[in-house]
Amino acid sequence: MSKLVIVGTVAFDAIETPFGKTDKILGGAGTFIGLAASNFNVDATVVSVVGGDFPQEYLDLMSNKNIDVSGIEIVKEGKTFFWSGKYHNDMNSRDTLVTELNVLEHFNPVVPENYKDAEVVMLGNLHPAVQMSVLNQMSTKPKLVVLDTMNFWMDCALEDLHHTIKHIDVITINDEEARQLTGEYALLVAAKKIQEMGPKYVVIKKGEHGALLFYNDNVFYAPALPLEEVFDPTGAGDTFAGGFTGYLAKTGNFSFENMKTAVIYGSTLASFCVEKFGTERMQNLTVTEIHKRLGQFKSLTQFDIELT
Repeated sequence: MSKLVIVGTVAFDAIETPFGKTDKILGGAGTFIGLAASNFNVDATVVSVVGGDFPQEYLDLMSNKNIDVSGIEIVKEGKTFFWSGKYHNDMNSRDTLVTELNVLEHFNPVVPENYKDAEVVMLGNLHPAVQMSVLNQMSTKPKLVVLDTMNFWMDCALEDLHHTIKHIDVITINDEEARQLTGEYALLVAAKKIQEMGPKYVVIKKGEHGALLFYNDNVFYAPALPLEEVFDPTGAGDTFAGGFTGYLAKTGNFSFENMKTAVIYGSTLASFCVEKFGTERMQNLTVTEIHKRLGQFKSLTQFDIELT
């Protein structure tokens, strides 16, 4: 089993969807990634920053999931990062209503000493220069670095993003972002261009249409599980990343074949995340539920065919 460093926001969200709305609830990329990865009993730490308004019960929640929270800086006189959004009827698009960076504006991540030799690093969606600063703190070169990013950084920090991408092994982005980063519409061509930038593996997330994994000339596709109810897509991509990296950290096997399984685990956990608002579903998820849904994934995609 490998040590896992997770870098990302620990935050407050307020969400409105066609199925309801919330006041401030627990959110943030680092939170979703950590909760997903905790299902694999890995030695993981979350590196982030919160304000003095952040409840101790949320830190206890993560600690009780065996997530090391010593890397979460608490700025007692500051306020925690806050995001509010409203989803449209199709649940694939949303409007950002409020973004308050607060303590995140001057966040300088500090990796705990006992995790500077971690084999796996998951760089959640942050400024690429901040992501790079984490890699520079590692005492030994990680065996696997996974990076998540978004179109915002492509708009305002593209040079930094290109620099950081050179130092990673896996990038996870959605289809729109892959097209923006490369200027290519065909995802197969876009993935090849991204591989030329540095990453060996490219994961392109397609929301309710699943995810694609690219490695050299190999392509693997994992569908999204059809669900009866989708309450809140917030955090689904981060939950996917947490399941993906959590499984890889647990197995210590970073081959293309094992990455396929990691994609399935990521998709499985993301399918739970959307069933409730915020992190609610992930807080109470059981191993039995995960295994049952993995079985559904297997039956969804498995078939016999004779080629004559």
